[in-house]
Amino acid sequence: MDDKPHRAEAAWPIVGLKDHNAPSVFRPEALLREARRQRQLPLATVPELCVLDPDGDVVRHLKRTGAGRVHEGWACYHTELLAFDLDGLGEVGIVGCAVGAPFAVLVAEQLFASGCRLLVSVTSAGQITPIGPTPYFVLIDRALRDEGTSYHYLPGSTFAEAPDASLLTNVEQAGWALPGITMHRGATWTTDAPYRETEAAISRARDLGALAVEMEAAALYAFSAKSGSPVVCFAHVTNAMAQTEGDFEKGEADGAKATLAVVAAAIRGWSATPRPS
Repeated sequence: MDDKPHRAEAAWPIVGLKDHNAPSVFRPEALLREARRQRQLPLATVPELCVLDPDGDVVRHLKRTGAGRVHEGWACYHTELLAFDLDGLGEVGIVGCAVGAPFAVLVAEQLFASGCRLLVSVTSAGQITPIGPTPYFVLIDRALRDEGTSYHYLPGSTFAEAPDASLLTNVEQAGWALPGITMHRGATWTTDAPYRETEAAISRARDLGALAVEMEAAALYAFSAKSGSPVVCFAHVTNAMAQTEGDFEKGEADGAKATLAVVAAAIRGWSATPRPS
């Protein structure tokens, strides 16, 4: 019996027949309601400005310095949310160690269902196209869809694009003004399988214009495009996939201070972007 279906058939579930406009039966609001009930948590919104910190370096820095406080109303089963004040921009919420596309989008869904209005993701990334010495940041404007989550939100395509071009332009302009921080803008390769970054896969990603490889951006931009929820993704390029000793150096406080400056720039860019009334 032939068990090798053609990729266009429904037997390939990741790209098979999907109604991307159909509402989901399982909603984040319902899960949060049950979590609040079971854990006897108050009904409280999260800060309007939130950050995903997949490596957890910023969260550890905030805890170490006493700047972060646990948000008692965050009803996620899997993560803790810290709140902190950032550069006169107001209260910001941050979730650490939500690594990979499905985990990042799960948390993003729940953050926007809880009152978030802007989500900034700053993820550690490997260098694909050498454009300068690491560490530096890439403001991601599109991400190669080599993961599974984005296909549940958008039909198949090579890249997931950042859906709000004016927002990205304003964030880019704010980023250029940061002293001592190098920021580029461009494409990344989002993968579910970092330990399958083969020479051929790296070469293909480079040929498609990817500057770096990370694990969340394509899915977060697909979610953003489908939901209309503003998301800005950065790659913090810190390594060349550990091919030499001394790799993965992020800078002062494990890169936390530079990352917080980039987050502040993203918030300023978002504040300068007109929003639908």
